[in-house]
Amino acid sequence: MAKKFTTRAEDYSKWYNEVVSRADLAENSEVRGCMVIKPYGYAIWEKMKEVLDAKFKETGHSNAYFPIFIPKSLFEAEEKNAEGFAKECAVVTHHRLINDPDNKGKLIVDPKAKLEEELIVRPTSEAIIWSTYRKWIQSYRDLPILINQWANVMRWEMRTRIFLRTAEFLWQEGHTAHATKSEAIEESARMNQVYADFAEEYMAMPVVQGLKSESERFAGAEETYCIEAMMQDGKALQAGTSHFLAQNFAKAFDVKFTDKEGKQDYVWATSWGVSTRLMGALIMTHSDDEGLVLPPALAPIQVVAIPIYKTEEELSEISKHFNELGEKFKEKGISFKFDDDDNRRPGWKFSEYESKGVPVRIVMGPRDLESGKVEIARRDNKTKEVIDFSDTLTYVESLLENIQTNLFDKAKAFRTSNTQEVDSYEDFKVKLKAEGGFFLAHWDGTSETEEKIKKETKATIRCIPLEQKTEIGKCMVTGKESKARVIFAKSY
Repeated sequence: MAKKFTTRAEDYSKWYNEVVSRADLAENSEVRGCMVIKPYGYAIWEKMKEVLDAKFKETGHSNAYFPIFIPKSLFEAEEKNAEGFAKECAVVTHHRLINDPDNKGKLIVDPKAKLEEELIVRPTSEAIIWSTYRKWIQSYRDLPILINQWANVMRWEMRTRIFLRTAEFLWQEGHTAHATKSEAIEESARMNQVYADFAEEYMAMPVVQGLKSESERFAGAEETYCIEAMMQDGKALQAGTSHFLAQNFAKAFDVKFTDKEGKQDYVWATSWGVSTRLMGALIMTHSDDEGLVLPPALAPIQVVAIPIYKTEEELSEISKHFNELGEKFKEKGISFKFDDDDNRRPGWKFSEYESKGVPVRIVMGPRDLESGKVEIARRDNKTKEVIDFSDTLTYVESLLENIQTNLFDKAKAFRTSNTQEVDSYEDFKVKLKAEGGFFLAHWDGTSETEEKIKKETKATIRCIPLEQKTEIGKCMVTGKESKARVIFAKSY
């Protein structure tokens, strides 16, 4: 009897974990809170990385790499940043192990190998990078510096979930230095737009661009831009952030430059990043009770071909057709897999590739061979069509585009139907508990009101949308004047 998997309606959290497992994306490691990203999961991350890296380079950025360890004194230099990440830091205190004289075969930390200064395993790299920029920047001629690095970071999370929140995760972090405030603000907004374009065009995930409230900003930032997405359970997920750091880090690390008039000033800074959290967003935006659903733009395998046969002669003929088709797909840049493994039955293969979210499945059997037909199934809506084999290339090209568009439209329609305006705090609390989703509500702009809402409802201000109508109203909690609505939601 086939194993019964959890549905989204039954237990969304358990469903998510089962999708990760069934699609063979990742698993928990022997290190608490850390994950092993398996080949298929890493292939999706590589696709993301490839697209984003190209977008960064198109906007003038170059890749570099900085140390994973940050001396504690450097980490402490920007107080807000240090305070913001202090509770999540992993700290290296010793540099050697020795044999335990009281327990043969065991190792202990050598008390004589204590470091003169403790090292922080990077939770983010502003400190080590800005201490380096101090050596690189003397004049306006040295600016701007537009650097990105692909790296891993460590944040000692207590409650973890694969991709969404792990102690160690992969990400990219951009760190730029500018001569003027306006350049730095423009950079912050530009990179947030890059993230939004990537989310919508490649992930097929609609996002809201906005600004974080003061209490939700990145530690050490003067402004934080963000993209917020809605998952299928109505919760929000912060998918990317871009920070205007003003001169805070330049002042902390004494990074000055001489301008064209010969005057000295502190450098203006930004930082921005997305992480393997995008994998979790991808899963929760599109997947269904049968497993992973992938947009074609990020699918490691866009098309899989499965033969159905009884004799070796039939397999040989079908293989010839599929191999020829595979060459044509390759020329078009479409990733194709012909699965002729005779150790697995077709039914098993159908289920396997459905669980892995492969967008298109092509099947040919003896009757199809005789009639010159193939059956084509699409993963997003589970429909099938039988077409002439000679039309397959053109049909699949169009189908992949259609699937990409359909996934985005479906996700956007879901977000629209689960977004509503509220004016009453009591109404907000009732609807938040019963329905979830995004709530556009007036807020008086104070951290006290924001904290009260968070404490009483567990909902936070996800962002102050960049695009919205100006609307004078009253805060739903205090009744004080408000100039625009903000988005409240429960979140990951």
